Amino acid sequence: MNASTLRLFTFAAPSRFYALTGWLIPVCWVATLAFTAAGLYMGFFVAPTDATQGEAYRIIFIHVPAAWMSMVLYLVMAFWAGVGWAFNARMASMLARAIAPTGAMFTFLALWTGAFWGKPTWGTWWVWDARLTTELILLFLYLGYIALVNAIDDMRRADQAGALLALVGSVNVPIIYFSVKWWNTLHQGATISMTAAPKMASTMLTAMLLLTVAFWAYAFAVVFTRARAIAVERESHAGWVADLLKTTIKP
Repeated sequence: MNASTLRLFTFAAPSRFYALTGWLIPVCWVATLAFTAAGLYMGFFVAPTDATQGEAYRIIFIHVPAAWMSMVLYLVMAFWAGVGWAFNARMASMLARAIAPTGAMFTFLALWTGAFWGKPTWGTWWVWDARLTTELILLFLYLGYIALVNAIDDMRRADQAGALLALVGSVNVPIIYFSVKWWNTLHQGATISMTAAPKMASTMLTAMLLLTVAFWAYAFAVVFTRARAIAVERESHAGWVADLLKTTIKP
C-alpha cells in the first residue's frame, strides 16, 4: 500500500475520525449560523417579489436546498454503506447510519415546504405528481433503511442488509431528478442548470446558494456528531474509547 493510499484511509479508523471531527463540528456550526442568517436575509429582505407567484415564492429558498440535500445525502449514504459492505470498513457503515436520519429530515422538509408552496401555486397541498411521488418514495427508503438496520441485532448483518437496500434504492434518485423531463408534471423544471444561465434574479440565486451552503454545514455538523456517538457505542470495547472515558468522566 503506497503513501497516498495510506493517507486516504488515515481517518477510516474510528479513533482518528473521532479526533478529526471533534474540531470540525464547531466550525460547521459556526458556518451553519452565518450562512443561514445571510441566506434568510437575502431571501426575505433583499430578493425582489416574484412577478407571478408574489411573496409565496420565497419558500423556494428553503424548499429547493432541502430537496437537493435529500437526494445528495441519499447517494452519499448509499456510497458509504456500499464501501462498508465491500471493504468491511466499520467507519463507513457508521457514517451511512449517521447520514440516514438527516437525509430523512431534509426529505420531509422538502415535502412539507413543497406542500406550502403548492397550495397558493397549484391550489392544493398535494398531487400525485411524478416529482412529488418519487420524493415521497425517497422518504420511505430513508425510513426503511433506518428501520432495517435497527431491527437486526447482529451489527455486521444489519450493515450488509442496509447497504443492499440503500444501493438498490439509489435508482430512485435519478428518477426524481429527471421526472420533470420524462413525464408531463405540474412541478416546474430546473431553475438552475449547469448548461444554461439561471432563470432567476441574481439576489434570488445568491440567497438559495447561501442556504444550500448552510444546509451542507448543518448536515456535516449533525452527521459528524451522530457518527461520533455511534463510534463510541460500537467501539466500546476498544482501548481508545476507554481512554476517552477516562479523560471525560472525572471522579
